[in-house]
Amino acid sequence: MMIGAVLDSPVGPLRIEADENVITTIFFHATEPVSRGRLPGVLAKLEAQLRLYFSGQLEAFDLPLAPKGTPFQQDVWQALTMIPYGETRSYAEIAKKIGRPDAVRAVGAANGQNPIPIIIPCHRVIGSNGSLTGFGGGLAAKRFLLQLESKQKTLGIGDAIGD
Repeated sequence: MMIGAVLDSPVGPLRIEADENVITTIFFHATEPVSRGRLPGVLAKLEAQLRLYFSGQLEAFDLPLAPKGTPFQQDVWQALTMIPYGETRSYAEIAKKIGRPDAVRAVGAANGQNPIPIIIPCHRVIGSNGSLTGFGGGLAAKRFLLQLESKQKTLGIGDAIGD
């Protein structure tokens, strides 16, 4: 049984959906009203982890995921989960990682079809020249997510006390 809710986030309203006890989708730019009150099961766990992530207190999600896609898309999405927090990879690097070095455009298409953004970190994929490229949540959201992760990753003791 599919369940869903809409959450406020720093990158705009997110529609989150689950089927039974697995996360299936996160959509940017949700138009439904934000959900109030207690969320059921896995959606409550997702909401809690997203709040920790956006506050800079969580670097790795621990959620059951069930993205629907082709075997190629699944390979790409699995490779995305291997990109460490605060780091980026190019589409070409992902293509090499999955053993398909000539499939850079197909990797880009699969990245764009990622049904569970943020959790499966497609925002960590950039152009080979270091440029920000398309993102379902918009380039401002992508920039925000990358900056959030880079600030948390590089925050040093001196930074914390205002040096």
